[in-house]
Amino acid sequence: MLKKTTISHRGLLRPISRRSHLEKPTRRPYISTASTQTSHQRVRNIAFNHQLPRKMSSFSNADTGDKPSGPYYEKNIDRDVSLKEKVEILIKFVSSCKFGMMTTRDPSNGKLVSRCMAVAGKEGGDIDLAFTTNTESHKTDELNADRHTNISFYDNSGQWASIAGEASIETDREVVKKYYSPTLKAWMGDLGDGVHDGSENDPRIAVLKVKTSSITYAITDKTVMGRVAEIAKGTVTGEPAGINKLREISESEVQQWRATASRQA
Repeated sequence: MLKKTTISHRGLLRPISRRSHLEKPTRRPYISTASTQTSHQRVRNIAFNHQLPRKMSSFSNADTGDKPSGPYYEKNIDRDVSLKEKVEILIKFVSSCKFGMMTTRDPSNGKLVSRCMAVAGKEGGDIDLAFTTNTESHKTDELNADRHTNISFYDNSGQWASIAGEASIETDREVVKKYYSPTLKAWMGDLGDGVHDGSENDPRIAVLKVKTSSITYAITDKTVMGRVAEIAKGTVTGEPAGINKLREISESEVQQWRATASRQA
């Protein structure tokens, strides 16, 4: 025969009270978010202040003291030149090259990819570049994921230009017609469906515009023999070879030039 078991109301309420206590503690310690953030900041500051002195470069394998670690740059950098001259020489060089290497990032693996592109036109006072492209190519997918790109130009005399910017893809037919060339048929092909025929109305053809952010380029006024002599002298004496005029156009200078061009238009 089973015994009767008497359970008090207090006993019944105890487990409930415990659950209630766990879910809604009445004496939870208060921790200020601001104080937590301040503590984290303090830790970061301590770690930063105890780091060893570093050079501007994030990677360094030498300590050259008060001497320039990159003497070639210091020897060839050309600062005594106007913005107008810098841009006009750049435009002339890009026009003479015609073809540039466009670099983008593949979002599937993070790798950088480059391909040759023909300059179709210029905008923004000729400092921004335009190219025609196939919308179904990998580069449009890559630029859709990351608009940042670099266009580099090089000639057989060793002159070069590197243009950093952000790309946009224009599919408006009027924009396409502006930059369209019949030679695109050789690259696009005619699929025989009356639509994808490589004409200016082919929906695969778009204009890829690169709005320039900053530029570095190197030109030379020395002959081949003059450059060889400079390198030979540097090899013997250890003096950096002065063979180029290395020029930089900053982001603010690009914006200044573009604004000036728009006012004159």
